[in-house]
Amino acid sequence: MAIMKSPSSVIPSQDFGALGGICQTIRPFAYCPMRRAKPSPISFTHSFLRISRCSASVLTVTTEEEMEQAFDARKAALLVQELRKSFNSGKTKSYEWRAAQLQSISKMIDEREKEIIQALQLDLSKPELEAFVSEISMTQSSCQKALKDLKRWMAPEKVSTSITTYPSSAEIVSEPFGVVLIISTWNYPFLLSLDPVIGAIAAGNAIVLKPSEIAPATSSLLAGLLSEYVDRSTIKVVEGAVPETSALLDQKWDKIFYTGSTRVGHIVMAAAAKHLTPVVLELGGKCPAIVDSNINLEVAARRMIAGKWACNNGQACIAIDYIVTTKSFAPKLVAALQLTLEEFFGKNPLESQDMSRIVNLYHFKRLAKLLDEDGTSDKIVLGGQRDENNLRIAPTILLDVPEDSLIMQEEIFGPLLPILTVDNIEDGFHMINSKPKPLAAYLFSDDNGLQKQFVQNISAGGMLINDAVLHLTVPTLPFGGVGDSGMGAYHGKFSFDAFSHKKGILYRSFKGDASTRYPPYTPEKQRLLKALISFNIIGIILALLRWSEK
Repeated sequence: MAIMKSPSSVIPSQDFGALGGICQTIRPFAYCPMRRAKPSPISFTHSFLRISRCSASVLTVTTEEEMEQAFDARKAALLVQELRKSFNSGKTKSYEWRAAQLQSISKMIDEREKEIIQALQLDLSKPELEAFVSEISMTQSSCQKALKDLKRWMAPEKVSTSITTYPSSAEIVSEPFGVVLIISTWNYPFLLSLDPVIGAIAAGNAIVLKPSEIAPATSSLLAGLLSEYVDRSTIKVVEGAVPETSALLDQKWDKIFYTGSTRVGHIVMAAAAKHLTPVVLELGGKCPAIVDSNINLEVAARRMIAGKWACNNGQACIAIDYIVTTKSFAPKLVAALQLTLEEFFGKNPLESQDMSRIVNLYHFKRLAKLLDEDGTSDKIVLGGQRDENNLRIAPTILLDVPEDSLIMQEEIFGPLLPILTVDNIEDGFHMINSKPKPLAAYLFSDDNGLQKQFVQNISAGGMLINDAVLHLTVPTLPFGGVGDSGMGAYHGKFSFDAFSHKKGILYRSFKGDASTRYPPYTPEKQRLLKALISFNIIGIILALLRWSEK
């Protein structure tokens, strides 16, 4: 069952990922494997929010029962043991089990769409259309893609063999890693929880999902819905914050998939290294956009805004973090963005219902600190308005902030957009390459030569030319980082592959056994073996002739 726990010892973390942060006066749920029957996640969430408004004296009371029910390392170990037993039974390996779980998730999304949207509204004030497009429909598409292609993904891949193993055949078999841990994040709490879960199910694994406590309504919803719709003996949800996540990371997993910040990525990787556990790290970074002057400025402005403020109000790992353009073109770009922002969000964007709010007070103050820094605050050319009570910050554009400012040193993850100017557009390449490799990089230009230079000279997890963000919707493209922005990739078959071990198998019969490979190694055998290994046809013929002559 899900339980409330005391916030008395909780310190809000400074992280974007699943290990960090709590809501202002609430302690997120911890999940124990024994859940209540037929939960009602949304009504429970509302109850949770009502409780959070009670006095601190009530919340800080920790009963003996709560302490006993706390999810600690011992319970984490028992949970892994239970899942490993289920996995070892072989039930998750069949096509029927995998398809049944995927069909149940698809059914869950269709039947509980309103509750999902309501949870996202509670956590982020996410507009209904944005919630549907960026979370619900994308999750459903991933599920349908997996169902459609699952048999083909599972089928062994036939590969060629070499002359040294003739006669033989070979194949690559995809087998599940085993028991996997998925640690999700808060900015797209539904999509980024279930998308990797879909891949792990398709690959035949037993799963523990740890949703982000910074999105408590969605976390509670996922715990309740998955308990209701999928196989509870092989798919579990653990809710909580740092203690629960730490207890999970102490265990030996067969694979860990983490979405969040680079800082916590180090922690996850260090924990995995103790057990030699492979990891996928979906991190982030400062995603740049180079904007050339030879573009359709009206269309480009709309797409930049869609890739920043209409993208969870900039709270996205692939949102445009900063723009690089020429000094001469910057005024035109700012004017176009200003005009289109007013068209999209009105004259008072703080009142717009088409833009998400900042997730919590900690992140609001973090963003305010970036804006208020000396040398940065006077660079605001548009926006800057704030409403702390409602956790809203207007779309804000800054021009030529110092490169050593805080806003240029860390991932912004919010509605602030610095524009940096250079003399020549190619100078922007050097600026980008001087920073850690981003998760995504964007170029707006109709110059084919510049496009080729950008693709060749900029290293990033992914790229998009003349748009932003949309590349993640293409299931035939891998989505993942490089360097500080992460390792490993998923989406479509790449999700299946991320949770599969590729087992190489060579088949031989007892026929055609040649004495050449066995001692004693005579000169004739050596000549023939060298010719065979180097695939020297003439050498093979000569060696065989000499052998036959002898």
